Amino acid sequence: MNTVHLYPAAPQVPDDLVRRARRVQASVISDSQERVQGGVGISPVGDCLAGLRGDSMVGTALTVRTRPGDNLAVHQALELARPGDVLVIDARGEIVNAILGELMTLYAASRGVAGIVVDGAVRDRADLSAGPIPVFAKGISHMGPYKSGPGAIHGTVTVGGAVVSDGDLVVGDADGVVFVARDRSESVLTAAEAVTASEAKQREAIGRGEWDRSWIQDAINLVHVQEAAHSA
Repeated sequence: MNTVHLYPAAPQVPDDLVRRARRVQASVISDSQERVQGGVGISPVGDCLAGLRGDSMVGTALTVRTRPGDNLAVHQALELARPGDVLVIDARGEIVNAILGELMTLYAASRGVAGIVVDGAVRDRADLSAGPIPVFAKGISHMGPYKSGPGAIHGTVTVGGAVVSDGDLVVGDADGVVFVARDRSESVLTAAEAVTASEAKQREAIGRGEWDRSWIQDAINLVHVQEAAHSA
């Protein structure tokens, strides 16, 4: 039962792409890849993003699959983590037992981990909120984890409905977490940067009272309905 399967680790996302992604919102990246690769229901814990000063949490996915309520595989993954990795933990979405808390988060930060994403529960909310790295989770539970396995590291996982592979680009902010397949990172970021620039121009247009809304008439079939007269 304590078996943890270890797959080969994928290369990390190039540093230049990581730097670019920090300046892009998760929602924009989602819009730039068909709006299908978000971890729905996975939110930042408290104010854990404050230390990023408005940037997004970005890193390379170090994937972990574990039995709900068990963190043996997560402990092993921490020993394998590289600076810049983001632990992406598939705990099947169960929030009865927390997968990790303050101490594991502090240790992850000491290893250079850029963030933690848990499709499951965490605990020590106040400490994680003020902690050294961002932590995203599905829920909070004071009940602690077991350490008996099984699990897997560097394999394919599912987090909040999104399929994530080891080595994928991870971007998280106040809206949640989105994942980008490694081989699409360059093209998706380029598209997201274009969207960001376009939205900046739209904000300026709104401020001037000149936002072009004519597209609505082309997109909608508006049928005017005359209210029927009421009988006496």
